[in-house]
Amino acid sequence: MRADVRHVADGTHLVHGSNTNWVILQEGDAVTLIDTGYPGDRERLLASLAEVGSAPEAVAAVLITHAHTDHLGSAEYLRSAYGTPVYAHEAEVPHVRRDFLHQVTVGQILRSGWRPGVLPWALHALRSGGTAHVPVAAPEPFPWPEPRPGSRSDAPDPPRPLDLPGRPVPVHTPGHTDGHCAFHLPDSGAVVSGDALVSAHPTSRASGPQLLPDMFHRERAAALASLDILAGLESDLLLPGHGPAHTGSLRDAARLARERAQER
Repeated sequence: MRADVRHVADGTHLVHGSNTNWVILQEGDAVTLIDTGYPGDRERLLASLAEVGSAPEAVAAVLITHAHTDHLGSAEYLRSAYGTPVYAHEAEVPHVRRDFLHQVTVGQILRSGWRPGVLPWALHALRSGGTAHVPVAAPEPFPWPEPRPGSRSDAPDPPRPLDLPGRPVPVHTPGHTDGHCAFHLPDSGAVVSGDALVSAHPTSRASGPQLLPDMFHRERAAALASLDILAGLESDLLLPGHGPAHTGSLRDAARLARERAQER
């Protein structure tokens, strides 16, 4: 099964799976994988690694934006088959482990079934393994580098890049889930936004920067507040969890998403 791999910046590839994206950050033979798509996307996931000249055994780590099944699908497969570490924000680790599940329910979907696109999306999600139980047995919090020498112990240290291919910087953007994280890629001016900010979704008639419909968010007010966090990042390339890459000021993209959310 051929993957839809888009080279969007040096060493950075946005891959479109079946309604969900993942990102490959590449340095030589090693890669960092951000998210893994639906369980049913596994062949596409492996094909995308091959297309960029890599392989599952060369994945240095899997970074999880959040633990919804359409992003977590093959994380445990990579961990158990290849020993790949799986990292997430500390607040998301128990969600990744499936100590609990904060995800849109069947009841919420049925109540919104009259909206255009919702039922076709739900059918696709079922066929792609969206209700599968896919816990990661041993997820870990991000392996933050040691604080810089001379930094004050009582002062908050600014976010630091992880020592992984692509040097991603996790940015906590709660709301969609409690531990949702985006990843800033300062070297390429890109932000991997997961579901904190998307550019399209089968359940939305809008195209371009937007929040997902309210039924998908754990806490809508926090999701709106996280748009301000994203707006503060220096970026002109948005790599969302759903929809195509969006080029332009991230600040403007976040502002547009907020305006659209307030019109609902």
